[in-house]
Amino acid sequence: MSASWASIDDLRLAARRRLPRFAFDFVDGGAGDEASLARNVEAFRRATLTPRVLCNVEGDLETSTALLGRTWKVPFGVAPIGMAGIAWPGIDGWLAAAAERAGAPYTASTPATATLESLRAAAPTSSWFQLYAGRAQPIVDDLTVRAQAAGYDTLLVTADVPKPGKRRRDIRNRFMLPLKPGARMAFDVLTHPAWSLAIARAGSPRFRNFEVYAQANSASSLAEFMASQTSGRLDWAMFADIRATWKGKLILKGVLSPADAAMAAERGADGVVVSNHGGRQLASAPATLHALGAVRAAVGPDFAVLLDGGIRSGEDILKGLLAGADFVLMGRPFVYAVGAAGEAGAGQVFDLLRAELVNAMGQIGLRDISDRDAFTECLRLD
Repeated sequence: MSASWASIDDLRLAARRRLPRFAFDFVDGGAGDEASLARNVEAFRRATLTPRVLCNVEGDLETSTALLGRTWKVPFGVAPIGMAGIAWPGIDGWLAAAAERAGAPYTASTPATATLESLRAAAPTSSWFQLYAGRAQPIVDDLTVRAQAAGYDTLLVTADVPKPGKRRRDIRNRFMLPLKPGARMAFDVLTHPAWSLAIARAGSPRFRNFEVYAQANSASSLAEFMASQTSGRLDWAMFADIRATWKGKLILKGVLSPADAAMAAERGADGVVVSNHGGRQLASAPATLHALGAVRAAVGPDFAVLLDGGIRSGEDILKGLLAGADFVLMGRPFVYAVGAAGEAGAGQVFDLLRAELVNAMGQIGLRDISDRDAFTECLRLD
């Protein structure tokens, strides 16, 4: 990592300079006035950690974490990131391979810009698959079959996209796929030559998992087809059908209500992700860090609860774990890293986050992340 990039915020600023505005805004933006996006970040910023002193934290500190029947080297992973290729071609595969090397989970997204099969090959022991329950049931069924055939053992069902989110930045930028530059967008592209050259070589980002289902294979038809699959039909009956079909671990992503978390546990989920889709769906949604405690209370200590939204540092990771999460997922920090530094950034961001986490653990006297329950009093949520 460059010496000038000391944090995720530095990487975000570097990505903002390197990417065209419409591409950066697609990654960085949220729904409506972006209040829920801001609340996610602000909740972590306002939370405090009280150090404990006279604790021997000399030497290596342990970050390995047990989750869903296996041990990961770090307690964080890559959340599903749809259309990540708008930031840089090849990003999906780079992040999958970097997660594999780091001993962290990588979640392949249904609307990824690489196929689920290629992403499983890039992360053969550490990848999960995220499923959008779209309008066409045969496609939902086939995506599930493909994921099982590729070797995925964990499925995340995204529940918090009943309608498309209204993202004002995308509207103002007239952003759509395939890219159709007007005068403003064309100037934006021309003034970011490295990104433009990379896109010219790789082609416009495409929804690769849907190419086998669209009647035509052009970028335009794929984008239209993907848009046509947006659906609000996912309900508990459909979730039960998915549970009956899927033989591996099943996680429900996008839970904020304690009642929904309890229902997920009753209906056979192995875990939930407390998430508001990164603030990209409902501007009035609560901060995920603030929703976490009630969800944990509703499902008890032995049910897997993951957290995403607003996590921007190793200290934030530790705050999420002390607040009751078993594990945390992040999306934007990984995209910022690749947007700023290309393929090298994919691996370096894992090192940055782990180093920050270890430093924060040492500051509060925590040698082993598995002992964090004894340090929950160090956390204060404002």
